[in-house]
Amino acid sequence: MLRIINLNLNGIRSAWRKGVLPWLIEQRAEIVCLQELKAQHADLSEEMNAPPGFRAYYHCAAKKGYSGVGLWCRSEPDRVIDQLGSAEFDVEGRYLRADFGNLSVVSLYQPSGSSSEQRQEAKYRFMALIYPLLLELVTSGRDVVVGGDWNIAHRELDLKNWRSNRQNSGFLPEERAWISRLLDEAGWCDAFRQLHPTASDDSYTWWSNRGQAWAKNVGWRLDYQLATPAIAARAKRAAVFKEQRFSDHAPLTIDYDHDPGST
Repeated sequence: MLRIINLNLNGIRSAWRKGVLPWLIEQRAEIVCLQELKAQHADLSEEMNAPPGFRAYYHCAAKKGYSGVGLWCRSEPDRVIDQLGSAEFDVEGRYLRADFGNLSVVSLYQPSGSSSEQRQEAKYRFMALIYPLLLELVTSGRDVVVGGDWNIAHRELDLKNWRSNRQNSGFLPEERAWISRLLDEAGWCDAFRQLHPTASDDSYTWWSNRGQAWAKNVGWRLDYQLATPAIAARAKRAAVFKEQRFSDHAPLTIDYDHDPGST
């Protein structure tokens, strides 16, 4: 079994204080994809750099307290790639890929456009940048899983208040159409939706800190694992963990019928 977990930490140091490390160790994941570290390498403790049982890799943002992605791997990767070839986005720490034989796992943190029109335009530029890369990956013949915070709710069942959010970042028609292109044209598979095609309330992975959104489960599904068809077909279990809160996001765990030793 190959267990992959992805989680936006909303600050690794904050999540650490909330007990994310013991929980992750208990899950026995093969690979953990982390987003929004909000830390630089100098801020990471010895334990963060060497979590028990894992090899840890991080791509931190140049800006302090901002963005950043990580991968924790049980096995040592054949190679790790942390560059998109973009002067604008490589300094933001939004992409980290590890290769294991024929398997590649990517931790992705797509920008949010909710803070300003300028950041929404940056989000569109990022989407335009990574689409051909994702197309290249899906046609590579490799088994690929991209686990991350996509900052887009794809369908109406992916957020509670979809009617009132139709003109808001994260549920804009252009954003939703971009996800549809990845799934319907490029050939990626939404591993969670493949297993739970109609789940709504149990599928949310992010809740605003305003208006008792968590208590009322007024959430959004922003965190996905997109997978190439062959490995997506071997997805056997998917779950969002909500019994303990480490962040404003919840961890997404997906188990694939895949022998990590065969990669």
